[in-house]
Amino acid sequence: MKSIMAALALTAAALPMAANAQAEAPMPPITGTRLDISATGEATRVPDIAVISAGVVTKQATASSAIQENSTRMDRVLSALKRAGVAERDIQTSAISLNPDYRYQDNQPPQLVGYSATNQVTVRFRDIRSSGKILDALVAEGANQINGPNLTIDKPEAALDEARQNAIANGKAKAALYARSLGMQVVRVVSVSEGGGGAFPPPPAPPPMFMEARASADSKVLPGEQKLQVTVSMVFDLR
Repeated sequence: MKSIMAALALTAAALPMAANAQAEAPMPPITGTRLDISATGEATRVPDIAVISAGVVTKQATASSAIQENSTRMDRVLSALKRAGVAERDIQTSAISLNPDYRYQDNQPPQLVGYSATNQVTVRFRDIRSSGKILDALVAEGANQINGPNLTIDKPEAALDEARQNAIANGKAKAALYARSLGMQVVRVVSVSEGGGGAFPPPPAPPPMFMEARASADSKVLPGEQKLQVTVSMVFDLR
């Protein structure tokens, strides 16, 4: 019985080692010349999502009045978003704060003069070409802090797959070029690994803009195009 238990214990201990050995299979041996290639593939899409930060900052003599005014104006902003067709799932509270305001004078202790209340939401617009009008409506309804828009792609998977195919094709083309230059041929692809992928970083968002309400305006938001990029590392066997 003891010998059976010992055998089972040894078998259980060996299983993780066997699993690791199977997961980390060694690279097939290269009989010719090894060539390591790094290649990048790109795909271009028109952004279909605009993300902005919209908020209300209010200043009053007391904390309660600052919060009350802020809440009233923020309700108007949220109502404007919903009237514009923005779904509730695309509106997310990102920051709420209340801070004292002080007046500073030479050789005098700071003097409390009031309070500032801030409420910000992050909003996703699925109709980019209408987002300019929505921004103007927000300002008219009391939003006085706007940051963005940042344009992005809602579902990038298909574009990333296209970028992967382009990366592989670019890697093969590079390998063939090196092989011809060396008077050799590509025998096989030994390994492929993906180094990273994603949307090309957009330009940095502008700093928050404190805005006064306007009677009418039309802020143009042009989607342009955005690049998605994938990089792969490939190992080839040349002979």
